Amino acid sequence: MQLWDAQSYDRFEAERARPSRDLIARIPLQAPARVLDLGCGSGLSTLELRRAYPQAEIVGADISPDMLEAASRRLPDARFVEGDAATIDTRGFDLVFANAVFHWIPNHLAALARIAAALPSGGCLAVQMPDNEDEPSHRLMREVAGGGAGAREKIGAFADYESALCPPCVHVDLWRTTYVHRLAAPDDVVKWVEGAGLRPFLDPLDASNRAAFLAAYRAAVARAYPVLPNGVLLFAFPRLFVVAARG
Repeated sequence: MQLWDAQSYDRFEAERARPSRDLIARIPLQAPARVLDLGCGSGLSTLELRRAYPQAEIVGADISPDMLEAASRRLPDARFVEGDAATIDTRGFDLVFANAVFHWIPNHLAALARIAAALPSGGCLAVQMPDNEDEPSHRLMREVAGGGAGAREKIGAFADYESALCPPCVHVDLWRTTYVHRLAAPDDVVKWVEGAGLRPFLDPLDASNRAAFLAAYRAAVARAYPVLPNGVLLFAFPRLFVVAARG
C-alpha cells in the first residue's frame, strides 16, 4: 500500500487542481446533498468540490494519514476518513467524485461498476485518471527500473467505461484532455512525478539505490524533455474523464 506524502504531492498545486475543476464543470448536478471525494489526498479536489457545492455535506476519504491531516487543515468544515477507494461503502452519496485515484486500483472497471450500481436515482459518479503510461515521464520509469515494476492499472478505451457503467447509468460522458504544463527545467518533471508516479518505484529501495535510481531517471528525463530556446519546457499530461449518472 502506497502512503503518499502531501508536501511532495502539492508542489504543483495549481496544475493538479485544474482537472478537478474541469471534471466538476461537466457534472449534471446542481446541488447534491452528500458528496464523497474518493482518494481526496491533501484536499485539493475537496476544496474545489466545496467551492462548487457550498451547501453540501462533503466527506473525503484516503488511505494516507499524512494526506488526511493535510486535507483537514485545508478544509476544516469537511469530514475526512481513512478508507480505500476500492472497497469503501459509497451508498448514500449523491455524488461520488474521484480525481486521480482509480488508475492505482486493480480491476478498476469492476470497482467503478460497483460504485455506479450503488448510486441513488439521479446520483452521479465523476472520475479523472492520468492516462500517461506511454508518455516519456512514465515510460522512462520502467526503463530505468529494468522492467514493469510499479506499473499501474492500464487505462481502458472509451468503450470499456461505457460498457461497465451503462447500465445502470443512463448518461455517460467520456473525454480525454492533454494538459501541457510549462515548466522551467527537467528537474521540475522529476519533482512532479516524485509526488505520485515515482512512489511505487522509489518506496521499495534503500537510500543508496533510491539516489542511484533518481540520478539515472533525471538524466533520461533531461534527454526526453529539452528546454526550448525561450526557457520553457513543455510537459504533456493526458488524462481520461468519466461522468456517469443514474436516471
